[in-house]
This record gives sequence, structure tokens and C-alpha cells, in this order.
Amino acid sequence: MATITVRNVDDRLVAALKARAKANGRSLEEEIRRLLARQAPRRAGLGDFRERTARLAALTAGRPQTDSALLPREDRDR
Repeated sequence: MATITVRNVDDRLVAALKARAKANGRSLEEEIRRLLARQAPRRAGLGDFRERTARLAALTAGRPQTDSALLPREDRDR
């Protein structure tokens, strides 16, 4: 296994990671390993974007939608 050293990490981020690790009953090191393992393989691409937007659209299915261009237009017309 490899070792990674990360320098100049903001103190607030370290504190948040420590709190997260404690809440999950893990060491800081284990928490960071899990976060990296979960995030590193993800490759955000067009397919991922379409999947996420489809999930978001499903949350408002059947509800009336406003054309997003109308709102700025109404604002300009004031």
C-alpha cells in the first residue's frame, strides 16, 4: 500500500473531518481512506450529469414548472 502526505490542510477542514470520523466511530485516517475510496473512482462526465439531472427531475415530476427564462425577463421588465 502507498502512503500519501497532504500538507497545508485548513484547520477547519481537519476539525470537520475529525468530528465526522468520531461520529462514525473511526479514526481520522480511516475516515479519510473511506472518503477517498468512495470519491476517487467517480468520474463526472456527461452520463453522470444526465443521471443526476434525471433524478432531480423525478423529484418534481407532476408539478407545474416555470420556464427559467421568464424570471430574469420579468425582472428586467420592471
